[in-house]
Amino acid sequence: MHDSDLHVRGALALELVPGSAARRDTLPQRQAGALAALIARDLAAQHADAASLQLVTVAAHYDPVELLRPGWPLHRELEQLATHAPRNPSMPDTGGRIIALGSHDGNLPAVLTPSPDFAGGPLRLLPFLLGTPMSSADAVIATRVRDAFETNLLEHGMAAADTALAAQDAFGLRIEHARYLTLHDLAAMTALQYEHAGLAALWPLLETALLQPGGEQWLDAPPEPLLHYRDGEARIALFDPQAWRARYAAAASDDHARLQRDYAQFEARQRQFAAMLGAHGVPVTFVYCDGGIALEQL
Repeated sequence: MHDSDLHVRGALALELVPGSAARRDTLPQRQAGALAALIARDLAAQHADAASLQLVTVAAHYDPVELLRPGWPLHRELEQLATHAPRNPSMPDTGGRIIALGSHDGNLPAVLTPSPDFAGGPLRLLPFLLGTPMSSADAVIATRVRDAFETNLLEHGMAAADTALAAQDAFGLRIEHARYLTLHDLAAMTALQYEHAGLAALWPLLETALLQPGGEQWLDAPPEPLLHYRDGEARIALFDPQAWRARYAAAASDDHARLQRDYAQFEARQRQFAAMLGAHGVPVTFVYCDGGIALEQL
């Protein structure tokens, strides 16, 4: 079993009161440890075996797009930092320990620093990694906990009241709800939100990038832009007005003003899709395509 299979990747999701904002987005080490202990207790209450696994957290909160990126880079960084965390030589080399990463002089390692570009959203996430890189016996426990969390955590994973209050006070937030979820839960929630925002057409391509980074997916559904995800990047077909009309508006009238408006809206949709993919860490390349476009050009 690969090490990546030995972990539950999740987050403490903080749904904020509308209009509220955080006073701080990171916590120093001392507060990080106190909050991590509460998270560990809550997760153990969800499944007793969780108490025997190693918990790694960072005392910072992020936008969903910062967690939902190909290869789960933020959680992968937690995993890497945990391998270098010092161990107490008087303690047995087993699971069950808590590794809480806090800021020093207000700073975290660059890869763990929440982006100000995505600050201010209504849902903020404190990531956690639960598992162990130890023995095959530990792998069985980790798999059991992972499967249970994937099945039940979203529905039953409300954070304890004192955990929510501790996070609220520490970060200066106004929290309406606090619950635990896995990254797959978060992806499902995000898919629903994007559907409501009129972005449902983009989700299958983004989902492939997240769950199968080496996979391939097309968005070929006029009047939407033409996209192809492959080799770890999204390629967007770039049409000039004549090529666009040949593909998307061949049966349209000769109302020049209307065609100009429709083409401008199409270009705006391309930019929107490119921005969404970029926010999720998916590289985007625009590929110029002439009127006789063949799919293999993408």
